[in-house]
Amino acid sequence: MLHTVNKSPYSSNSLQTCMGYLQSGDVILLIEDGVYAAMKGGTSEAMVSGSGAKVYALGPDLKARGIASEKLIDGIEVVGYDGFVSLAADSEKVQSWL
Repeated sequence: MLHTVNKSPYSSNSLQTCMGYLQSGDVILLIEDGVYAAMKGGTSEAMVSGSGAKVYALGPDLKARGIASEKLIDGIEVVGYDGFVSLAADSEKVQSWL
């Protein structure tokens, strides 16, 4: 399953709720303000790093918020809109955490 998270971990518990429903093989895509969870040293770093899921962040949303790739948690992969589409197409289900 692909889980998309679009809310900042500083203003919502969407990411934390998402983490509670993860199953083996699930993928997380951080989009919109959700990309703040991808930052090293942030309050979500331990949760994201320890999730066991492959985590992606949408590049245009990182760029719009001034988050450079060197500020990202190790292991997070940056994708563009084409990558977003591929992740959705390759997943049986998509769950949006709003």
